Amino acid sequence: MSVSTNDLKNGMTIDLPEGLFSVVEFQHVKPGKGGAFVRTKLKNVRSGAVLERTYRADEKLTQAIIDKREMQFLYRDAGQYVFMDNSSYEQRNVDTPALGTAASFLKEGDSAVLQLYGDEIVGVDLPAAVELTITETEPGVQGDRVSGARKPATLETGLTLQVPLFVNTGDRVKVDTRTGEYITRAS
Repeated sequence: MSVSTNDLKNGMTIDLPEGLFSVVEFQHVKPGKGGAFVRTKLKNVRSGAVLERTYRADEKLTQAIIDKREMQFLYRDAGQYVFMDNSSYEQRNVDTPALGTAASFLKEGDSAVLQLYGDEIVGVDLPAAVELTITETEPGVQGDRVSGARKPATLETGLTLQVPLFVNTGDRVKVDTRTGEYITRAS
């Protein structure tokens, strides 16, 4: 599907010869002399690399239609994650690299929105925060409440992050999925 550069919007995905790109920002420029043009900042959906491009006004680009499907993570199977489509109940095996950092926050039974371009997974949308259980960390000492002091902890998904000294093995914690940082203890 073709789209004019005059109709670009933030978040729109376009298919360029270099790969699949998402529009981060765009600006229409009409100089006093010469033709109008559109200055864009594009982010590669697969690699995350950002590039800036300038296009003539009303130039045609190919829009990529991204299908977003809510799926439930069922289990891991030999380096792959098995998901079930919540609407059709079809199962889909996904390679770990296709999930990127999202794999560190998924536990069995969790839901995620997978972004599909054709049959390829190009992105994963997770909630802003997830609750995970700490499987291993040094024991906290009673009264040890030094402000800002941290220790490493391993979560049930295998992710290691820094937590406050009072957090113990078995505690449930909230983790920010965008930064991978500890937020708070969960009740």
